[in-house]
Amino acid sequence: MATITAIIPPQAKSKYLRACLLCSLIQMPMDFRKIGCPNCEEIMQMKGSPDRIAVCTTTYFDGIIAVIDPEASWVARWQRTSKYVRGMYAVRVKGRVPEDVEAELESRGIKYRPRDQTDQD
Repeated sequence: MATITAIIPPQAKSKYLRACLLCSLIQMPMDFRKIGCPNCEEIMQMKGSPDRIAVCTTTYFDGIIAVIDPEASWVARWQRTSKYVRGMYAVRVKGRVPEDVEAELESRGIKYRPRDQTDQD
């Protein structure tokens, strides 16, 4: 079985990178368009949709964490990304997911927790 991983952005100016508002994965916009978000595509539905990418990701984020082994990483556990694919994640993401995504999460019994660190454990 192949390991699922995010596309690691090449060296690029951070203004071209975008972070998923739900899981904080960082990718280039074209990668979100090609593959969507490997962690939450089922809910976010960004693959092939520039409009969805614009509302479900942001360029406003702080810090970058490279997660190689999510299950073994204490940083990934602290960031709540230990169940996600390996890749680059933002420490803090400014913004909220669209209302339809919040409603979908609620219907699945999942509590939405913004990634801007205002909702600390």
